[in-house]
Amino acid sequence: MSQPPSANEVVATRPTGTPLADILLSGHLLDAVPDAMIAVESDGTIVQINSQAMEMFGYSRQELLGQKIEVLVPERYRQQHGGHRASFAQNPKVRRMGAGLELFGRRRDGAEFPVEISLSPVSIGNSTLVLSAIRDITHRKEIEAELRRANDELDRRTAQEIGEYRARLASIIDSSEDAIIGKDLDGVITSWNKGAETIYGYRAKEVIGRNISLLAPPERPDEIPDILRKIRRGESVEHFESLRVAKDGRRLNVFISVSPLREAAGNVVGASAIARDITIQKRAEEHLRQVQKMEAMGRLAGGVAHDFNNVLGVVSACNDLLRSRIDAGSESAEFVANIRDAIERGSSLTKQLLAFSRKSVVQPQVLDLNERLKETGKLLRPLMGDAVDIVLASHSGPALIEADPGQLDQIVLNLAVNSRDAMPHGGKFAIETSTVHLDETFIEFHQPLKPGLFVLLAVSDTGTGMDAATMARVFEPFFTTKEAGKGTGLGLATVYGIVQQSGGHIWVYSEPGQGTTFKIYFPSAEDKIGIRSKPESEAAIPKGYGKTILLVEDDVIMLRMTRKLLEEHGYRVLVAKDGKAALELAEEYGGRIDLLLTDVAMPGVSGPELANWLGASRPGLKVVFMSGYTGELMRSPEVTKGTLLGKPFTRVALLLSVQQALA
Repeated sequence: MSQPPSANEVVATRPTGTPLADILLSGHLLDAVPDAMIAVESDGTIVQINSQAMEMFGYSRQELLGQKIEVLVPERYRQQHGGHRASFAQNPKVRRMGAGLELFGRRRDGAEFPVEISLSPVSIGNSTLVLSAIRDITHRKEIEAELRRANDELDRRTAQEIGEYRARLASIIDSSEDAIIGKDLDGVITSWNKGAETIYGYRAKEVIGRNISLLAPPERPDEIPDILRKIRRGESVEHFESLRVAKDGRRLNVFISVSPLREAAGNVVGASAIARDITIQKRAEEHLRQVQKMEAMGRLAGGVAHDFNNVLGVVSACNDLLRSRIDAGSESAEFVANIRDAIERGSSLTKQLLAFSRKSVVQPQVLDLNERLKETGKLLRPLMGDAVDIVLASHSGPALIEADPGQLDQIVLNLAVNSRDAMPHGGKFAIETSTVHLDETFIEFHQPLKPGLFVLLAVSDTGTGMDAATMARVFEPFFTTKEAGKGTGLGLATVYGIVQQSGGHIWVYSEPGQGTTFKIYFPSAEDKIGIRSKPESEAAIPKGYGKTILLVEDDVIMLRMTRKLLEEHGYRVLVAKDGKAALELAEEYGGRIDLLLTDVAMPGVSGPELANWLGASRPGLKVVFMSGYTGELMRSPEVTKGTLLGKPFTRVALLLSVQQALA
């Protein structure tokens, strides 16, 4: 059933004229990663950094761009660092944090601090950049030093001193954002810090005495037993990536180190595991790979189209010469006409390939998208057929953008054909527009857009939908799920290219059997004619002190973001991964719940069903539904009983929807 947009979206962006390196390695994109990120050329020249790097090292972006990476390394380690860089250049492959690569960093004020570094090659054209993820491990070193000191001094201390020392050590461990878990040699959990509670969702009293295998996914039954066998032999298991399952069923990407715990005599009596949640970082890496793949395809498609056009030019010229030399009524004339038809079909294909590769000639102009859609809409009825209900809706005033009118028509008509084919027995087709202010919260999860005013074009259908594997390839040229002869696989590739060439951003929200929504964001052109819309002020939205919200969301990134936004505005937030978990939580929770904030379509218990059941036991409960589908597709009586918040949403849109529902 439902998957939130961040788990079920395909993103395609690239502003016109922007170098690929700036897109792949935009500061905004890298800001989604919690570590300091620095991109350098093969000679060590810094070409991009994220905000975490600026904060960690104390430099501004302008001060570091163009400098050698060694400026961030203490002088006594620079020769060693140069050796690491040369080694990586000879064998450019991903090297994860701590895999034998522990160094020191140097801040702007000269202060030194221990770091771990992860190196990843990023291919751009014929060159390769090095993307470094840098983590300050000062706090971890302090914990390790305290543990060593405890082992050295514990046998010389009195009982009171031991108690005091252990209390201080426990306080240090509890302050770590990483999960630090102690367990015996059978894997039974003996200690559990606050970092573990935050990452995995279990309180200490829920897990101490249980086996650590409760965190392992079912497809990895041997991983933890293998680690424990190594620990019994006194070996450490350093720095590896794995998957773990949180209390609410979320699957987390984690980075783990496991070390043996020894008693005073030196015998191994247990293990200590330190884990960091890297789910957000993994998603950013996946986005980077997707952008690289589409860029490589664009270059290939552009080259093929160029060469093919040259071939078609020769064939066309020869065909024209041949046609002038034969009798118009002869059998040969029919063959020549067939050649001309084939040339035109081939020319159409090359135009679509050039659009995908962003090499087609465009004539942009400032226009009102709403007015343009009125004209394009006249073509939809004969195209879609009588079995399809067509809806055109504008949710704002003039929607001004700068684009090529003909290309806009191509976007709408290509998406309409795609929707028609997905609804062989009829259905609903909706085109909606609105003007939206995108804030930092929205941008954090939809890179590399920048905050500002955009025009949203949403095209939706109630057709067969797509699974995740299909969506991952939906914009690839010549990829199609239609039977042979029913399509070239260039329609959505053309849409992708046009949106990029227009400086826009597109993503897909779809599920099998649930229909599909394409959402396209075009930069607003209001400023080009002297108009400047002002965003709604967050300061005018009342704080949520004293109000409790039950948030139901099965995507870890969306869950964290939404919970954080609500809590920062004063709300108390209870979280659940799906309808079943929400019902159990509501039953256990004895206090008042003022509002339910839930996805519409979820596995097991849907959002409307959840709202009905909770409403029966909690009269007066307000409801806000979240959905990646557009409002025109969510007009069921159950949904219209509450407020509908479209995904993805800005901070202000979220807070306004909640405040209006509560009011």
